[in-house]
Amino acid sequence: MPEEEFNTLLEFFKAMGNESRLKIIGLLANGERTVGELAATLKLTEPTVSQHLSMLKHVGLVEVRPDGNHRRYSFNNQALIGMNKSVFSQEKLASLVEPDSEDEFVRKVFKSYFKGERLVQIPVNEKKWIVILDWFAAKFEMGVEYPEKQVNEIIKQHHADYATIRRDLIERRYMKRKDGIYWRLPDDDEV
Repeated sequence: MPEEEFNTLLEFFKAMGNESRLKIIGLLANGERTVGELAATLKLTEPTVSQHLSMLKHVGLVEVRPDGNHRRYSFNNQALIGMNKSVFSQEKLASLVEPDSEDEFVRKVFKSYFKGERLVQIPVNEKKWIVILDWFAAKFEMGVEYPEKQVNEIIKQHHADYATIRRDLIERRYMKRKDGIYWRLPDDDEV
């Protein structure tokens, strides 16, 4: 998440993380109010209400309009709707943290390099390539011997460059070959 959006989100939660401000939003959602009306209803001083309104106005949740000698405050529903679309989406909230688990890293690799079950690009990054080779290796059952033609066909279902992938499966010890026959090695095999 870009820093500007992160700061917007942080300011929003700071503004809404106060009981009095939440009550002010609730009152304004029912209609316009002056500082004096809000203070009387909430049993707060007018300067305190003004400070709360200032913070809510800063994050865009409150609008103000002059009305003679008074200022009337109202809830800005459109700001909340706009923020919901731009900052509160699942993807944006998920991007608050860097992937700290292996599963999240794997999901990002698949999202970046696959379209459905098709590998659209071979990554240059070693760690990402290992994730993809693990996936290709899982296409082959343990204890089953595969002729080279069948290995090529299985790989071609997911990427056109079957030779590179087949070669890396051998070199990185996911599979072994002898006389044109391939078989999958156990993950902990040191052969």
